Amino acid sequence: MIRAVAFDIGETLISDDRGWGAWADWLGVHRHTLSALVGAVVAQGRDNADALRLVRPGINVEAERVAMERAGRGECLEESDLYPDVRPALAALRRAGVRVVVAGNQTVRAGELLRALDLPVDAVATSGEWGVAKPAEAFFMRIIELAQVPAGEVLYVGDHPQNDVLPAARAGLRTAHLRRGPLGHLWADSEDAQAADARVTSLTDLVDVVHSL
Repeated sequence: MIRAVAFDIGETLISDDRGWGAWADWLGVHRHTLSALVGAVVAQGRDNADALRLVRPGINVEAERVAMERAGRGECLEESDLYPDVRPALAALRRAGVRVVVAGNQTVRAGELLRALDLPVDAVATSGEWGVAKPAEAFFMRIIELAQVPAGEVLYVGDHPQNDVLPAARAGLRTAHLRRGPLGHLWADSEDAQAADARVTSLTDLVDVVHSL
């Protein structure tokens, strides 16, 4: 029985277009160039921040992020960055009596911006706030605490099989792979994605998934 659903953030709830576009503008390269590099490094199993290092070798990503903030070009998150199915799906899950939480690999600032959107969720947390990131087991232990139910009663939803599906399952959570965004599509038919308890193309499918598990 699923009593809580936990959501990844990037390319699950929000589009990453704005964020990567801001980085491309800051580094002075075409947005398509950086987008292609992100896809390439991820397909190679590397950290997506390696795309920034290819554009500017030796870059200190965190220092540049601080510089962007000081220049008034820091992180921004608006209603238009949410995928259209997000609010309806979250609200439907809560009406079904399910605890809904959000936890992904994002900065402290991203957590503040998400809370400002006043989503119909019970809690929001980020790796920057916790000091631990996916795919570390400790991250998923924190999710279980946030969900306030046993691990086997938590469904973790994300687009990244290696960062979401597999480590969540190892931590004892149930999993749903979302075919969304570059990574969700790239690995949709992989063995790792197929290992998920459910595979969905829209968050609105999750009420049925919760009832079936």
